[in-house]
Amino acid sequence: MIYRVIKFQILITLTIAGLLSACAEQKLAGTAITNVTVIDGINGVRKNQTVIFEDDKIIAVQAADLATPVSKYLDGNEKFLIPGLWDFHVHLTYDEAFTDSMPALFLYYGITSVRDTGGLMQKMLPLVKKLRSKTAISPRVFFSGPLLDGKTVVYDGESRPAIGSKNATQEEAKLKIAKLKKQGVDFIKIYEMVSPAVFSAMVDAAAEHALPTAAHVPLSLRARTAGSSVNSMEHLRNIELDCAANVEELHRERLLLLKNPNKLPGAQLRVALHKLQRIPAIKNYDEKICNQTLNALRSTVQIPTLRLNSFILSPPYERSDWLKAMGKLPEGIRSQWEKVIEELEDNSIHADATFAEWSFFLTELLHRQGVPIAAGTDTPIGLAVPGYSLHSELELLVRAGLSPLDAIRSATLEPARYFSLVDKMGSIDIGKKADLVLLDANPLEDIANTRQISAVISRGVILLPEDLSELVKTSKNARH
Repeated sequence: MIYRVIKFQILITLTIAGLLSACAEQKLAGTAITNVTVIDGINGVRKNQTVIFEDDKIIAVQAADLATPVSKYLDGNEKFLIPGLWDFHVHLTYDEAFTDSMPALFLYYGITSVRDTGGLMQKMLPLVKKLRSKTAISPRVFFSGPLLDGKTVVYDGESRPAIGSKNATQEEAKLKIAKLKKQGVDFIKIYEMVSPAVFSAMVDAAAEHALPTAAHVPLSLRARTAGSSVNSMEHLRNIELDCAANVEELHRERLLLLKNPNKLPGAQLRVALHKLQRIPAIKNYDEKICNQTLNALRSTVQIPTLRLNSFILSPPYERSDWLKAMGKLPEGIRSQWEKVIEELEDNSIHADATFAEWSFFLTELLHRQGVPIAAGTDTPIGLAVPGYSLHSELELLVRAGLSPLDAIRSATLEPARYFSLVDKMGSIDIGKKADLVLLDANPLEDIANTRQISAVISRGVILLPEDLSELVKTSKNARH
């Protein structure tokens, strides 16, 4: 009898040991980033943490002294972990010589998500399908399809690359947005030449199809009217026109010129209007009128693209790390950009910095009034190296008055909010996507430290510096 009891106890012990072993094996699937300082826009700073992720999901954020029985470890001692960064304004198909190299370059610089703000569907659909495939090593891609322009189109494929589409009537705009929704776009982008009626139709159609809206302020409207109707506004463009003492006069003048009696192409008409009104409006700034405009924009995300707007004040090619960044680009692009830089240097003495300085001033005003700001670059326009330029944007946002944590929030949390994805992205919390960037230095001490990348985790895949370099090397020679 005693023998049977002992035998039974041994059997129970072995069974429990087997169950514990099985549980341990289940826990071994994850990866732990150990003893790291975690920084994000919701939780602030959390020191001495271990972050565990399995596949594409964060499964634990816990004190570093707790047990972490996992199969892989990444040493986070004296390092800093932030959410994967977004570039919230890119054009993947703007220059086909760039298209194949962009995903690797974005990841190399810690950008794990991008928002494409304008490309024709025949190019975007196959590209998005490729980048969203299960085997792709790529940032997450959110896209709008073409710029939805008006009766005249700025980006018509003649004087500008073909990334825009014509919408002369309300019905045409509604049908186009319905089709875009069926094709799978994540939001729509409204451009500068639309009429007030077409603009309203686009906003209504987007709401009907549950699509967020992004927009330039149409030249036919005032910023306070257009901005309060959309979810994001790009480049700070045309806000200056609604901050001038003679705002009503400027608006009437634009409406007359937009009738376009001389049948100018869209790009030419837009440039003419900007040249006519932008600098005079800035010089005629009225604080009271501008505050009224900014009050109307309190819930509209602004994407200042300071690295583009203030190019004259901060040319990227004057940075000490510019040549290293250029070395990662395809050869054809490097030689093309070198010629562009020569021309810019020759003409820089005649350049007007008024809009550049205004952009810093306006960004500070917006931030002080609590208007949400997201970080975007307009890559690859204006010598924007994919990925690299996002870090420049963060530095410029801090220069404009944001704190380093605000700047990090602009490239992590605000994009997630725009797409109603805060439950999945934007901070380092249990249940969120495993998009992370491990840094060698504290970005809150100096925002430029976001460039000091020790590892990138994209969709749960760990990419060390050597992996990232190999991705870039392979992509440089790719052909779209």
